[in-house]
Amino acid sequence: MKKQIITLTVAALTLSSCGIYTKYKPATEVPENLYGEEVAVADTLDNMGSLGWREVFTDPHLRALIEQGLQNNTDLQSAQWRVKEAEATMLSAKLAYLPSFALAPQGTASSFDKAKATQTYTLPVTASWEIDIFGRVRNAKRQAKALLEQSRDYKQAVQTQLVSGIANTYYTLLMLDAQLEISEQSRQSWQETVEATRALMDAGLANEAAVSQMEATYYSICTSILDLKEQINQVENSLSLLLAETPHAMQRGSLEGQALPTHLATGVPVQMLANRPDVRSAERSLESAFYATNQARSAFYPSIVLSGSAGWTNSAGSMIVNPGKFIATAVASLTQPLFNKGANIAQLKIAKARQEEAKLGFQQTLLNAGAEVNEALVQYQTAQAKSGYYEKQILSLNKALESTSLLMQHGNTTYLEVLTAQQTLLSAQLTQVANRFTEIQGVINLYQALGGGQN
Repeated sequence: MKKQIITLTVAALTLSSCGIYTKYKPATEVPENLYGEEVAVADTLDNMGSLGWREVFTDPHLRALIEQGLQNNTDLQSAQWRVKEAEATMLSAKLAYLPSFALAPQGTASSFDKAKATQTYTLPVTASWEIDIFGRVRNAKRQAKALLEQSRDYKQAVQTQLVSGIANTYYTLLMLDAQLEISEQSRQSWQETVEATRALMDAGLANEAAVSQMEATYYSICTSILDLKEQINQVENSLSLLLAETPHAMQRGSLEGQALPTHLATGVPVQMLANRPDVRSAERSLESAFYATNQARSAFYPSIVLSGSAGWTNSAGSMIVNPGKFIATAVASLTQPLFNKGANIAQLKIAKARQEEAKLGFQQTLLNAGAEVNEALVQYQTAQAKSGYYEKQILSLNKALESTSLLMQHGNTTYLEVLTAQQTLLSAQLTQVANRFTEIQGVINLYQALGGGQN
């Protein structure tokens, strides 16, 4: 038996070229120009995604909301339970290396022709141990380890999405607050304009059409204020859901004076393999499929199991002895597949197909990540470039409104020019606030795209 086992071991070592024992090699390269040709990438390890979320988001109200979300969010809690499940699976795979023990007591009582019953018993402890020569248990353990790491990456991906989602929703509230404040100021200004125009009509310097047009615009602003309040309520409800709470008003700061990092270092693209959790998770899927293929290959080779039992029995063949005597047995078995080769071939083809599918999924996830970095960085840069123009535009529109208002009072222009100037100014102010939010959103999206959101 020893010679057979040694022979099988030597034979198994010669089969490593078949892929049974090979280990997965992690990816070390990414596609060229992953972030896009128009995005300049510095040759540095400085990466915004490596910052903790407290370093990126300094608003105390936002920090409190993120802390609350990390504690209460149901999606994140589900991801944590998935990690525990994978840890248990990994433990089970490790224990497969050890022999299994079982207590299997047996007892019989028999009588022939109403004679005195004879009683026999056996109290054995059985053991079984599979010698993992052909890598079935080893590949199962490696696959379980890959799935465990994938579950941890998934949890980190959920946390990254949650932190970014709370931040985006919070700054959406600040944007709507700012737009509501501008609209309230504009409503008050329009109310004064309506009253002034009515006074001019009473003095014979304006007509009913001017007053009616001014009033119509005033009522339009009033309805937009109601729309903004409704949107604020909806966004607060969305934020409450992220926090796993019932709808309620949120304490928050103001959009003005919000400070986020301005040094948006993207680092080298290869860092995406280590920093971004969904990319890591996709590669773990590929690794798991790789070891599943190895397992499918090992099914073509025999399995060797050592088993035995030891205990006490009073059954000694045709005799019954009391007290019982110690008994021990040992068995070595070899099982070689004979008639299920076709099924094993089919399982191997399935495993290979899933491995190729996982490979394509990993490549696509990496490309998606590069595109998201590109879009977020361009979004921030474009919004930042627009901000200077909006400031100049609003300054010019303020001057234009002041000039047309004075001209109307002296009768050298019509109310339509004043109306147009006021509407254009209001639109520009609201757009400036939206652009500031877009700029902040670009920072948040870039932080998420680079794998940020860590504690």
